[in-house]
Amino acid sequence: MACKLWCALSLLLLLATSEAGRQMPKLADKKLCADSECSHPILIARALQDYYPGDCRFIPIRQGQLVYVYAMLKDRGNLFWFGSVQNSYYGEQEARLGHFPSSVVEETNALMPATTEVKTTKWDFYCY
Repeated sequence: MACKLWCALSLLLLLATSEAGRQMPKLADKKLCADSECSHPILIARALQDYYPGDCRFIPIRQGQLVYVYAMLKDRGNLFWFGSVQNSYYGEQEARLGHFPSSVVEETNALMPATTEVKTTKWDFYCY
């Protein structure tokens, strides 16, 4: 009985301190996208260096990886972009989506112009 209680309390403590499933601060109020739903990639970029994320809003990127960029956050000088990473580093896993600093990548292929301004929502910065 004591073991079950200890396990339950440990689980509650772990969930309370986890970043998953909570609202994180907004990085910007607007973003530039190719369409109103930000569903089409704007460009393909290659990582210039490794990037290790500070919290769950961001994705880890390895030097040389290709990143598909779907949105450029607007309010802070396009410091952060939103995109996905897909290649052998993640093996057979699905693409990982998240934010990353624009300074860690270089544009390799422009795909669509980022001319649609979209307001960000709380879900853009929610940790799952």
